[in-house]
Amino acid sequence: MGKILDKTYKYQSLTYKYFLYLVSVALIVFFFPKGGKFKYEFQKGKPWQYESLYAPIDFSIKKTDEELANEKLSLRNSKTDYFTADVSIFEEVRTSFTADFQNTFASNNYTARQRRTMLEAGYSAIDSLYRFGIFQDLPTANTNVLVKNNEATPLTLKDFLTLELAKQLVAPLLSKKNLADTRTLENLVRQNLRPNVFYNELLTEKALEEDLAKISLTRGEVSKGRLIIAKGEVVEAENFKMLSSLKVEYESELWRGTNYYFIILGYTILVALVLVMLFLFLKRYRNEIFRNNNKVTFIFFNILVMVLATTLMVKNNENYVFVVPLCILPLVLKNFFDARLGLFVHVLTILILGFVVPNSFEYIFLQTIAGIVTILTASELYKRANLFVSVGQITLIYIIGYFAFHAIHEGNLDNIEWILFGIFVLNGLLTLFAQPLIYIYEKMFGLISDVSLLELSDTNSKLLKELSDKAPGTFHHSLQVANLAEAAANEIRANAMLVRVGALYHDIGKMHKPTYFTENQVTNVNPHDDLPPRESAKIIIDHVIKGIEIARKNNIPDRVIDFLRTHHGTTSVYYFYKKQQEIEENVDEDDFRYPGPIPFSKETAILMMADAVEAASKSLKNPTFLIIDEFVEKIVKGQMQADQFLNANITLKEIEMVKKVLKHKLTNIYHLRVEYPE
Repeated sequence: MGKILDKTYKYQSLTYKYFLYLVSVALIVFFFPKGGKFKYEFQKGKPWQYESLYAPIDFSIKKTDEELANEKLSLRNSKTDYFTADVSIFEEVRTSFTADFQNTFASNNYTARQRRTMLEAGYSAIDSLYRFGIFQDLPTANTNVLVKNNEATPLTLKDFLTLELAKQLVAPLLSKKNLADTRTLENLVRQNLRPNVFYNELLTEKALEEDLAKISLTRGEVSKGRLIIAKGEVVEAENFKMLSSLKVEYESELWRGTNYYFIILGYTILVALVLVMLFLFLKRYRNEIFRNNNKVTFIFFNILVMVLATTLMVKNNENYVFVVPLCILPLVLKNFFDARLGLFVHVLTILILGFVVPNSFEYIFLQTIAGIVTILTASELYKRANLFVSVGQITLIYIIGYFAFHAIHEGNLDNIEWILFGIFVLNGLLTLFAQPLIYIYEKMFGLISDVSLLELSDTNSKLLKELSDKAPGTFHHSLQVANLAEAAANEIRANAMLVRVGALYHDIGKMHKPTYFTENQVTNVNPHDDLPPRESAKIIIDHVIKGIEIARKNNIPDRVIDFLRTHHGTTSVYYFYKKQQEIEENVDEDDFRYPGPIPFSKETAILMMADAVEAASKSLKNPTFLIIDEFVEKIVKGQMQADQFLNANITLKEIEMVKKVLKHKLTNIYHLRVEYPE
């Protein structure tokens, strides 16, 4: 029945991986920009490495962004300003002038003819001043147009009249006439004048937009069959423009008709090959991760997030593709797994993105170097300074790499795009988001990071304080085991922080019945003296089960609980087994055996050795170098003969290194000195 269940589980696990693989390939291809890929790679200033290239189709030479920007700037500088005349204001001015005139010249001091002459003179002056209109603001453009009564009239500088200038012109206009009271009439005209021509920003911008829309995006045509560039010729300004234009035309034409399906097929095959490499790596070198669907999902999820973020940036503005903090990927994976896996996944992700990013060689080179620097520098992320140092080095690598590529392409340091430095700094700032992202991933995928391990290693935490209160002897034993195991883990380059936390919590199950364990017995009374050996063995064995229950209630991560499950493996409670044999002949040893499983990693194997050595060392009466050496050898040899390390990826050489550390530490604990001859 057990074998059937194992096969069923393996089948379901593989089915899920196949499903995850197919979905990932489909999503990545779906994310890709819908456009073909030009089959030639070229860079300005470098020789053409392919055969001589002739135009395969007729195409136009595209203007560069700089050329288009200059044309647009020229149009903006020479744009036409539009002014609108408000005819109603002219009528209002005449009306208000008439009313003021009647009030002012109503006395009998003037004859009807004099009043009529002055009124007509006032009207004539107003009509002259409002011929083009009185402008609120003087124009700044060279070309100006007045829109009046839906008619557009070009204006010259002499046509512009401001309110102040109009008031100055009133006197000359009226002085030519023989009037009874010129001064009073001048004042009446001046006080009624108002601007009636205003700058029309909406109309000006609309006309400018129409002119900008007429700008041609191309300059010249290239006929099919024309030589574009010969083999070995340096890619320079003119042929670079033709190649760039051909690339744009080729990629837009390629994604049409039946080509669409072939391009999709090509992308699918390439992405599928890359992800197959990831599965093969996990299967061969990280089998424990490959068997864990949750961890495999986590890795694929991170790849998809980075691909989605980068492709979205390429679709919207490919110039800012380096804003995407791709180095978060190796940072996160190294934190949860190991450096080699982090770098391998990072490189595979870069290969996938190389299909869609511009200047793919530069992108792949810079991102690969940055990923390597991330792996080499980012260690112990729970120390905040380490992350800042690593991000600073990543940003510096981007900047130095950009300088180098710019020097290669341009042959000088002119035309450096300084905005890219800001992009690299922004990339570094976004990379700092790795810290909160790690916390989010812990909650989403049930993983554990060094930051969480650091929190769990605090002996003032609730669970360890409870262990210290209820079982002080066990707490002291756990501290000693933690020190031994951490030193051994450092020696063989295992996860020392994980081992230490596992050691601190491995015996929390003894809180259930602390006095039944020797280290917590403060008197000579031993409760096991009053119990049959079989029951005593059950109490001892049950501390593993009880510990797992307590750990789960306190939300201890599964990676730490693994140490509780495996620290005794499938060894037996030998003392009580022998006592039971004294009572009855046929004793089933399985009744006195821990449930397991046996250690399945370097870290859990180290804890098993350190725990057994530290516990048994309490029985040493007068330890010497030789006694400690034989003692450690005997305990570890017994564990190896019991096949406790078969599933742990620990080598014989590493076991020897662990034994050496344990001997050295025990020697220090017992303060042994070299005996000098008298």
